[in-house]
Amino acid sequence: MEYLKIFVRIITILPLFLFITLLTGRRKIGELPVFDFLTVLILGSVVGADIADPKIEHLPTAFAVMVIMFLHYIYSIVIIKNRKLGKWLTFEPVVVIENGQFVKGNMRRLKYSIDNILTLLREKDVFDISEVEFAVIESTGQLSVQKKSQFHPVTPNDVNLDTEYKGLSLPLIVEGEVYKNNLHKLGLNEDWLRKQLSENDINSVKEIFFASINSQGKLYISKGLEKPLKIAVLRH
Repeated sequence: MEYLKIFVRIITILPLFLFITLLTGRRKIGELPVFDFLTVLILGSVVGADIADPKIEHLPTAFAVMVIMFLHYIYSIVIIKNRKLGKWLTFEPVVVIENGQFVKGNMRRLKYSIDNILTLLREKDVFDISEVEFAVIESTGQLSVQKKSQFHPVTPNDVNLDTEYKGLSLPLIVEGEVYKNNLHKLGLNEDWLRKQLSENDINSVKEIFFASINSQGKLYISKGLEKPLKIAVLRH
């Protein structure tokens, strides 16, 4: 009976948890400000205890989940409506790089090391700190980067060039499996695909790790690499 209780609790509490999470918005999934983080920890403890221990009353747990999410909803409204109070209840953005120089005091206050910042920069495709005008640690712990003007990429708009529409690329092969639905959407078939592979000296779709086609009809094929061709030392 105890195992049946646990099963019933799982199939009742998780849909409730999912419904409330979807109701409160995707922001809770994509990023975790401090109060969101605390809410996740508390909910995890409450739900975990309820599922694992049949002796705990189930309905009070469901009520607790709803109250916690309701308080989180109120908190979200408060920090939006009252900016001054919101500053006290959330982390403020902090500048960690200014004009290519680390702001050491702010880094010490945040307890971020040089390696932490360099890793976050590389995630933004920035490998040279001298290119950075400002780098800011946001309330979510993510890094926002503004490059110096001379390092901004030139866009077609900058040189008054017209550009063609570029739609989404559709995957045709993923890990050796042909996506037949995508072929049919494009009015293509497997015979066409095999012919394209043959022209690239590929005998079987099983050799392909990933293949896609863009809106201009250009086929991209990748067999994949087992390991990097070159090993770059990124740690400073």
